Amino acid sequence: MLFAKIGMIAAAGLLVAGTANAAGEVELATKSGCLACHAVDHKVIGPAYKDVAAKYKGDAGAATKLYAKVKAGGGGVWGPIPMPPNAQVNDKDIKTLVDWVLTQK
Repeated sequence: MLFAKIGMIAAAGLLVAGTANAAGEVELATKSGCLACHAVDHKVIGPAYKDVAAKYKGDAGAATKLYAKVKAGGGGVWGPIPMPPNAQVNDKDIKTLVDWVLTQK
């Protein structure tokens, strides 16, 4: 019984930590201007993050490719509207955001 309670408490803690962590990434995406063109679950101007994650699932080089695209901008992958460069976003934040995007389902 004690182990069951400990397990439930640990699971709840992970759930809360995961939610808090995701909230931090959403806040970072908002602050960085990403959510002006993207959303997690639906297309805005750019693709939904869940669609980006699905497209690159299993691609070992996805994070590197997306980091470069976020930093320098680019186009042609998701339609005619290019993604502008994001030089104002620091490298650490871009890495955090790309890693988060690739986890969306």
